[in-house]
Amino acid sequence: MRTKTSILRSAVSILCVVSMLAFGCVLALSRDKDETIKATAFGTGTQMGQNIGVTLIIYQYSTPADKAVLVRAFQQGSNKGLVNALQKMKAVGHMSITGALGNDVSFIKMTPTPTGRKIRFITNRQIRFGEAWADSSSQSFDLSGGELDINDQDKKKSTGVLYPAAQLTINQQGELTIDLNQNSWKLNDLLDWKGTAGVN
Repeated sequence: MRTKTSILRSAVSILCVVSMLAFGCVLALSRDKDETIKATAFGTGTQMGQNIGVTLIIYQYSTPADKAVLVRAFQQGSNKGLVNALQKMKAVGHMSITGALGNDVSFIKMTPTPTGRKIRFITNRQIRFGEAWADSSSQSFDLSGGELDINDQDKKKSTGVLYPAAQLTINQQGELTIDLNQNSWKLNDLLDWKGTAGVN
């Protein structure tokens, strides 16, 4: 005959399992609200003929306050200041390429356009072992970024650009501008699954 203690333990175990399942469902539902954009990146210049799949998941868009943090960071420490500031900011998205885990994205800005939206994003770039070993000058281009022109009126006209290795500066208007170490990659065949209105 089961004791009160064993019955209590069973009840607690069942409650824990139910709680974990419920928590998992909540997480799944919240992830369904993220915007997901997939594209094919085509190499240019020395990367001509290469192509990779790119996925950008947007949890939420960055705020004007986030932009102000980056502007201050650049004014105080140039590109390195931006890198440090981005590392401290919470992830607002995630970018990955085919065959890789990808990186958290710390800054994503959306600007309305006459035909849809322009999305700009920035993330810290993982320095490859070969670069660090050779002490390559490319290590100073320690950010990645991109721009997406989403055409909501004609999806086939949506395009974009990926910047695999870049430095960022702030122009006199307070806008982020990009200095490249490698050729940019063209983004075509964009597929956009929109998220929660007003969030992402």
